Amino acid sequence: MKNGTWSGLLALCCTLAATAPLAAQTAPGGPGALPTWTNAAKDGIGTSLTTASKVWYTLEGGILTEVYYPRVDQADVHGLEFAVSNGKQTWFEAHDMQHSIQRVDDRALIYRQTSRVAAAGITITKTYTTDPQRNTLLIDVTYTAPPGDKLYVIYQPALENVGYGNFGATQDGALVSWKKDMASALVSSGGFGETSNGFAGVNDAYTDLTLHHAITWKFTRADSGHVVQVGEVTRPARFTLALGFGDTPQAATAEARASLKTGYSAAARAYADGWHKYVAGLHRVAPQYEKEFELAAMVVRAAEDKTYPGAIIASMSIPWGYAVPADKPTVGGYHLVWARDLYEAATSLMVAGDSATARRAARYLFDVQQESDGRFPQNSWLDGKPYWTGIQMDEQAYPIVLAWQLGITDKTTWEKHIRPAAEFVLAHGPATEQERWEEVPGYSPSTIAAEIAGLVCASAIARENGAPDDAARYMKTADDWAAKLPSWTVTTTGHLGGPLAAKGYYMRVDNNTDPNDGYMLDTRNGSGIHDERDVVDQGFIELVRLGIRPANDPIIENSLKIIDQTIRVQTPNGPDFYRYNHDGYGETYFGGPWLGEGKGRVWPIFAGERGEYEISAGGNPAPYLQAMLHFANDGGMISEQVWDQADPTRIGFKFGQGTGSATPLVWSMGQFMRLAMDMQAGKILEQPAIVAEHFKK
Repeated sequence: MKNGTWSGLLALCCTLAATAPLAAQTAPGGPGALPTWTNAAKDGIGTSLTTASKVWYTLEGGILTEVYYPRVDQADVHGLEFAVSNGKQTWFEAHDMQHSIQRVDDRALIYRQTSRVAAAGITITKTYTTDPQRNTLLIDVTYTAPPGDKLYVIYQPALENVGYGNFGATQDGALVSWKKDMASALVSSGGFGETSNGFAGVNDAYTDLTLHHAITWKFTRADSGHVVQVGEVTRPARFTLALGFGDTPQAATAEARASLKTGYSAAARAYADGWHKYVAGLHRVAPQYEKEFELAAMVVRAAEDKTYPGAIIASMSIPWGYAVPADKPTVGGYHLVWARDLYEAATSLMVAGDSATARRAARYLFDVQQESDGRFPQNSWLDGKPYWTGIQMDEQAYPIVLAWQLGITDKTTWEKHIRPAAEFVLAHGPATEQERWEEVPGYSPSTIAAEIAGLVCASAIARENGAPDDAARYMKTADDWAAKLPSWTVTTTGHLGGPLAAKGYYMRVDNNTDPNDGYMLDTRNGSGIHDERDVVDQGFIELVRLGIRPANDPIIENSLKIIDQTIRVQTPNGPDFYRYNHDGYGETYFGGPWLGEGKGRVWPIFAGERGEYEISAGGNPAPYLQAMLHFANDGGMISEQVWDQADPTRIGFKFGQGTGSATPLVWSMGQFMRLAMDMQAGKILEQPAIVAEHFKK
């Protein structure tokens, strides 16, 4: 930006600060400060189970963060919070108050946030629901403070997945915002007193209340920018906020007002009833895990879209979102669909008793995401449009496995979907352009495990549909790859594990079919170049989970010993593991956001995967399930990554608790569910039996 523009904005702010309250007018100074997204470490999420309400909400740090509408890949809100002013001092909820969160109902996604300033006698409680019959988020608010203090609500729209280009205005007692064919409307059951619509960092409520401890810049509208809206809450002791959405401001306002007429209590009862019925249909687990198990199932189910049934996103978050610009609508974050994550989510629901959603997930993979040549994209928007364009071979195979597990083996699915996917695996495997961590090409044990399982399942489906030649080709290739896997990916000249190395261990990935050549691997994310023989992950135990190798396979047992020496971490909440040594995908060494470089932290899913291995090996999975249980935050959300060291950081991360990457990660929640069910059953319930039976011969 040119210096003259900055000077003009500075002069404008100084002029506004020095003047008396302005007459009603359009806010100058747009588009305002660069918008970003919010912290990804969510404490709670929610949505109704009905398809009539296409609104999802997220909570973090005591406030409302992203809200999604009308699809769960479309963020439309940057945040909503309260501020309290006594005329001499202003407290903003996110930064100046202490926060806590409670689940109101163990069998419904209903959360209550409490914000306090004890010394000032201020308490704000907010309980959330979505109206099952409308596109409205309802917030039931109670407020206590000394007489004379004023309560303000501050709302930041970010319609159509971008913080710029928003229009905001005060219309008929509502704070409305709009952009093209998308609009929101914020109304209060008690009405608003003073209101304003400004541009962030120029003449917004944060600046006004900080400088003046009152609303003095009373703009009736702000046109096209990073808009911040504010309203003084009248009769604030107990009231309801309604945030409605529609294709016009009038439609959004009508939704909000209709929900207010229904009332928070009635909407919340209907919302809770839907979740109660859902949870009642799930299988039961041991009492100490039941509460988290049911929550995990609800979180996974809530991540399913309502326009594209079966499309379950990876997370309602944007990793390190507070450092991610929201100036373009192209930021996908984790509100995209990965075929691999969808397989993990679907199998968790399948073993928990929700096969209906799992079947919708399989149909989505085949009917929406799969491309004409049989491949599945690296990830995609909900409509199937690819986001990143890498080819990950495990993602080509998992849909086949899922189809076999769910009995989706009809002739049409075989001919149009399963056969093309299997042929793609044959033509492009066993090496992959990207392994399951989406970073490097080569021969990956975890990827090849998925390919082998996919081909065995495809062979069975081919036989069922009268295609014996295809069945024979698929099985022959699966057997060939299974036999050659050690020669491709097991090194006997590595430098890990001391004397264990000579016995052979699985590498994370081999660039060719010579695991002893010492190829120097770029591990990406700024983490350097390392001898591939000395980079390991735990992914090879997918061979056990999928039934390709027994748990007591000598190479697997030896590899696990090296894993425990190299990437295992004992946290205060239990054992866990890094993705691989030298991982660079995580916060910086000092706790700052990942912006292309960092240090990978430990991931709860690996505790779950190791627990499943222990079940297969006849060991004790409980320490790993307990670890996952304790990794959950106060809202019960299990993160993508967990802080891996006792040294404190200014960011405030704690050893054994979630980081800023993504919370909740659907895969993490699903992995907890699977391990809880598997431990109870004493076996791996999602294991494709046909694969295990074949390789036991």
